Amino acid sequence: MLDFTKYTLDNGLDLIVHEDHRCPIAAVNLWYHVGSKNERPGRTGLAHLFEHLMFEGSAHHDSGYFAPLQQAGASLNGSTNCDRTNYWEVVPTNALELALWLESDRLGYLLPALTAAKFENQREVVLNERRQTYENRPYGLALMALMSALFPPDHPYHWTTIGHAEDIRAATLEDARAFFQTYYHPGNASLTVAGDVDTEPVLELVRRHFEEIPVGPPIPAVVTGDDPRGGTTPAAEDIRLLLEDRVEFPRLYLAWRSPRLFSDGDAGMDLLAELLAGGKTSRLYRTLVHERRLATDVSASQGSRELDGWFCLTATAAPGHDLVELEQVIGDELAALADVGPDDAEMARGLTQVEVQFVYRLQTVGGFNGRSDQLNAYNVYAGDPGFMTRDRARYRDTTAERVAGLVRQMGEPGRVALSVVPAGAADRALPGSHPAVVS
Repeated sequence: MLDFTKYTLDNGLDLIVHEDHRCPIAAVNLWYHVGSKNERPGRTGLAHLFEHLMFEGSAHHDSGYFAPLQQAGASLNGSTNCDRTNYWEVVPTNALELALWLESDRLGYLLPALTAAKFENQREVVLNERRQTYENRPYGLALMALMSALFPPDHPYHWTTIGHAEDIRAATLEDARAFFQTYYHPGNASLTVAGDVDTEPVLELVRRHFEEIPVGPPIPAVVTGDDPRGGTTPAAEDIRLLLEDRVEFPRLYLAWRSPRLFSDGDAGMDLLAELLAGGKTSRLYRTLVHERRLATDVSASQGSRELDGWFCLTATAAPGHDLVELEQVIGDELAALADVGPDDAEMARGLTQVEVQFVYRLQTVGGFNGRSDQLNAYNVYAGDPGFMTRDRARYRDTTAERVAGLVRQMGEPGRVALSVVPAGAADRALPGSHPAVVS
């Protein structure tokens, strides 16, 4: 449990203060409750593009944000995903006000400094990032193919956070201005200040720099459908796709729709990922990699997102083996889990790994996944910065029978099987696979 104090300013900004006086640093962490899910078809990629634009200067500091903070000894960064955008700085305590002033200036006064030249420059940066991260990276287009197959075209998770290239090219400066005015305001933000700070002086600093920024408009609702798991109903049949890529070894992706973040079954799917592929004693690693040497690697993850979730198993075929073998072994392991469930030792190991991950995230006060980031995450997604206690309890309350039941649900129609194979080797994909379309 993290000690914190939470305030909400008159303009709607949430402030969370966490004191830790062991090291003379302060972490500033600012979340905006906007990500690629708040976009619409034809205008994807704006949330991520705007993350870049936020580092380009504002009315009272019309220059890059890295230089003044790094000169003060800070580290800083930002990121965007489908559900949120965040910015953080870790500074020596005497530079705390500098970080808060810069964050407040780009929140309240960014648009006067947002020029066409900056917009065009960052558009090209994002397109280059897309090429490096997705288009020119081995297996890089797999995520795009999976998302577009798992979620229907009008679903906000149908596209990846980077957006479609044609949408990024079609975006205008006015699109960016409208996006900022809609989502970047105090009522849609959560600010955490953590570290070697005192609560009351921090509150005074935040009021001084943020309270004059006006309240913004209500955030438009994001509607996904009426499926009880939190979104639209999965496809009525299994889907088999293939991608030819500049890779040496075929790789198999098996993906399912799953419970959304913090909903019933979400923690169980996290535990299932640990049981299947979390380390060298896990079921799939032991069988596929260690004993039968059918695969060079295997992984599993539960994509716990705010409106919907997705679960993915990934395995790369070892030389001399094919994806049909991998699919068969994975299917056998899932059938065994669905039939008798995990044993006590597996559940204990999985729960231990989950607890270790919780503790690991508490080691640092700032940066990605540090304590300041965790407080903001729980505040934005659960409405309570102290939700960690209940979050950990979700895993302890998950039983072997519940995990077995979740595996049985994975046997229902709607699975996406994606084969990524070397160029010119479409025959190495799973039988019945059709070419995936990505953009």
